[in-house]
Amino acid sequence: MGKDVIVACDFAGAKQTFDFLDSFGTARPFVKIGMELYYAEGPDIVRKIKERGHKIFLDLKLHDIPNTVKKAMAVLSRLDVDMTNLHAGGGVEMMKYAVEGLTRPDGTRPILIAVTMLTSISQEVMTKELGVSGQLPETVIRYAKNARAAGLDGVVCSPLEAGVVHESCGADFVTVTPGVRFADGDAGDQKRVMTPGQARIIGSDYIVVGRPITAAPDPEAAYLRCVREFVG
Repeated sequence: MGKDVIVACDFAGAKQTFDFLDSFGTARPFVKIGMELYYAEGPDIVRKIKERGHKIFLDLKLHDIPNTVKKAMAVLSRLDVDMTNLHAGGGVEMMKYAVEGLTRPDGTRPILIAVTMLTSISQEVMTKELGVSGQLPETVIRYAKNARAAGLDGVVCSPLEAGVVHESCGADFVTVTPGVRFADGDAGDQKRVMTPGQARIIGSDYIVVGRPITAAPDPEAAYLRCVREFVG
């Protein structure tokens, strides 16, 4: 599997999004559409960005009872996205139902990944606020193994955990890692971060990069720098 940089289009509306994408000239980066943009513009924003030739990671992090997730995934499967996700915390049955719902009549489906622990969650928060015992990497691995058992393709995890996820679930199990910042950048609200080069070395398959690219004076230059550091 080739490595790729996914650009997080965390904008409030369509105009900002297309102004940003227009700054790339002929480049067509893999983009993430998250809750803010999707809830503001609805499925039409997915179709319009897809028409421009971009691959799309639809990042809605579904988490509900199994049958509700299955029905929601069936709707998302018709949008022709390339990747989508849910929360591993919903359990194995929910994830199995999600695979069923996402799979089209011809047997194809987008890449389906599970969020393990958000990169904003620290060990202290996980233990004291969420009441989850054990070490954070152990929890990530347990969630990843559950996702694999449910038939998912991979997980969202911190780049700090990408290597151990591959060791536990196999080299073909996809790791999608946010929490990536340039060495000279600001970590923002992320707690578990790495540079693109470090993420490449440790084994991330995809990195998701937002503000270091979207807030850069020259987004295309920042994107190309990220590709150079991560893909090589």
